[in-house]
Parts: sequence; C-alpha cells; structure tokens
Amino acid sequence: MIVGSAVAISEDVFNLWPALAALAGALLIQIGTNFANDVFDFKKGADTIERLGPLRVTQAGLLSPRQVMLGMWITFGLAALIGLYLIALGGWPIVVIGILSIASGIAYTGGPFPLGYNGLGDLFVFIFFGLVAVCGTYYVQALTLSAAVIWTSIPIGLLATAILVVNNLRDIETDRAAGKKTLAVRFGVRGAQIEYLLLIGISYAVPLLMWLSGVSTPWVMLAWLSLLLVKPLINLMMNEKGRPLNQALAGTARLELVYSFLFSIGLIVGRFFA
Repeated sequence: MIVGSAVAISEDVFNLWPALAALAGALLIQIGTNFANDVFDFKKGADTIERLGPLRVTQAGLLSPRQVMLGMWITFGLAALIGLYLIALGGWPIVVIGILSIASGIAYTGGPFPLGYNGLGDLFVFIFFGLVAVCGTYYVQALTLSAAVIWTSIPIGLLATAILVVNNLRDIETDRAAGKKTLAVRFGVRGAQIEYLLLIGISYAVPLLMWLSGVSTPWVMLAWLSLLLVKPLINLMMNEKGRPLNQALAGTARLELVYSFLFSIGLIVGRFFA
C-alpha cells in the first residue's frame, strides 16, 4: 500500500482518502485471512502441539473454531463495507478485486481445493500481496495503471512470497505429515532455499531495470540500501531448520518493510530531482 501510494505521489495522482480506504480494506482482508488460516489449518491437522511457528489461538485452545470463524466473517464483512466506498470510486474492477481477494483468503487453507495445500500459495501470495495490493492502491487514486506501478508491484510481491517460503521451509516436516503439499514439500529443502535466493535476487534487480529502462529515476536504487539486511537472512535459510527459522521469518518481513520504505522514498524524491 505504501509503494502504490508512493507511485501515485510521484505521478501527481495521490488521493488521501482512497489511499487510506485501500489500506484499511487490505489490512482487514489480511486479518480475515489469518483467522481463516488459523481455523482451517487446525481442522486439517496441520497445526498440532508440534507447531514451530508463532502461537495460533485455535490450536492453543484460546478460542474455539466457531469463535475464530465468526471473527473471520466479521472482518471480511468490514472489509466489504470499506469496499463499497472504493467501488463508488473505481467501479467494477474493485468489485472483482474485492471478491477474488476475500475468496482467495478463504480458499488459501479452506474449501475442497485449498491453495496452500496444493503448492499454489506462492503464486497467490505474489499476485495478491504484490500485483493486486500495489496496483489496486494506485488504481483507486488514479483510476488507471501506469508502467511504473506495475514494475514496482513485482519486488513487493516477490518479497512477500519470500516470507511464505521461510514459513514453508520451517514447517516442511509437519506439512509433509499433514499432507500439505507446499512447494517446499514438493521440491525439498534445497528447492526452497533456491526459491528464496531467486525471489530476493529478482527483487533487487527490478529497481536497476526500472532505472536503466527509463521507467524511473536513479533514486529508486535507494532500495538497495536494504541489502545490508540480506546476508544474515541467507545464512539462516541455508544453515538452519525448524524453530530457528522464525528469526528468518521476522527478518524477511522486516526486509520487505525497509525495502518498501526506501523504494518509496526513491520514487517520491525522484519526482523532484529527476
């Protein structure tokens, strides 16, 4: 959402209220998706007492599956209400984005063909946390798309996917036992490590390509300052397994945030010093 708005600022189409509404709607959909993952992973047996990741309330017995499901529907309902305002601004594309986002949030771990259980989680995270989130934020402000916003959505989606890869590598044994066929389960530890390296590498190639192709100014290279955070993460991914990878999980999320801020600053500053 930050990067999408930064592109809007750099192209002089920024609009505060649609930007804030998009942010609120996206946060609610993310929260609702987390509720869905919490309860459906528990029901499918993926979350057990052997869970290595952060606490989940259903598995821990803090809330009942019914309570978590209710929270999911309330949160998605609130997102839909905010969506009505965005639909009034952006029309049918926002309807499509909203329906697909909520449906994918539920289908990630729920339904007859859960995406995360069939190796499609990586693709859908890239699409919705990258292309849809960045371009959608820009669209509700500009009511169109530009080449720059499409370019910028790519590394954001890749870094979000890298977070998932860490999660799947950490849980590879418990996921395999539960029949959860993530890409890490399908291609093994080495495959997950290679995927992580590729996602990070391409993320840093995009600003350079944007500059060299004339899509943006050299200021987008500010994103490269976040490379200082990368080496410890690669060391963790290549040498650790199980619970210690929670450090890489938090670190990769931190990397995406720092990258996004630096990338955004570069986009905005480039507008004034091109």
